[in-house]
Amino acid sequence: MGERDETSAMPGVRTVGAGAPFGWLARGFADFRAHPLPSLFYGVCFAAMGWLIAVVFEHAAAYVSSLATGFFLVGPFLATGLYALSRRRERGEPAWLAPTLDAWRGNVGAIGVFAIVLAVILLVWARASLVVFALFYTSEMPSVHGFLGQIFSLDNLEFLVAYACVGGFFALLVFAISVVSVPMMLDRGTDGVVAVLTSARAFAANLPAMIVWAVTIVVVIAAGFALLFVGLVVAVPLIGHATWHAYRALVEPPAG
Repeated sequence: MGERDETSAMPGVRTVGAGAPFGWLARGFADFRAHPLPSLFYGVCFAAMGWLIAVVFEHAAAYVSSLATGFFLVGPFLATGLYALSRRRERGEPAWLAPTLDAWRGNVGAIGVFAIVLAVILLVWARASLVVFALFYTSEMPSVHGFLGQIFSLDNLEFLVAYACVGGFFALLVFAISVVSVPMMLDRGTDGVVAVLTSARAFAANLPAMIVWAVTIVVVIAAGFALLFVGLVVAVPLIGHATWHAYRALVEPPAG
């Protein structure tokens, strides 16, 4: 037999319309309604992390900002249990919380390495965030509440532009490699390289839909932050379940 082409191990990716993310969101909401209690458990965990960060760094807005926005970077891994819940419902299995708590164990090597990659990106972003604060934040550093007030009043426009540009780079990088990667590793037991490359291919093949999906994620999660993290109780499960349906829509099923 000849040497197998590396790309032959890659699953096919589908092209979807720009409005497809709204369908994913609707199906994610249906999953949430079908098993609200286990879904809310994960939402409460995210909200609790936000509250803990806000309390510990109450007078260090720079740290709160970098760590809170880090939710966007490590969220694809932390939502693994939500993908597992959606898969259980899809299979007609009971929507129990316990089996989803360690769903990552089925492919611990690949998912674990990917989690480490996300953690490294988070650490680099945290450092870059502090550098942006040091270079562009011209006002005296306020408390968290004062910082939020300055953002909404646009007092430091140069800082906001620089922060958005640097943060946008990290967010785009993580988004491109994680659109479908963690659900795929969970569902098919694929290695991280195949999952990441498939995610990047799905991203590149569906740029209009990816723009809509990215904006949707930012708006929903930002609303959760704006409600003093309480909104994350619902926002995170909604996006997590919808991400599972994005994976189903974008990646072709295995042959046979």
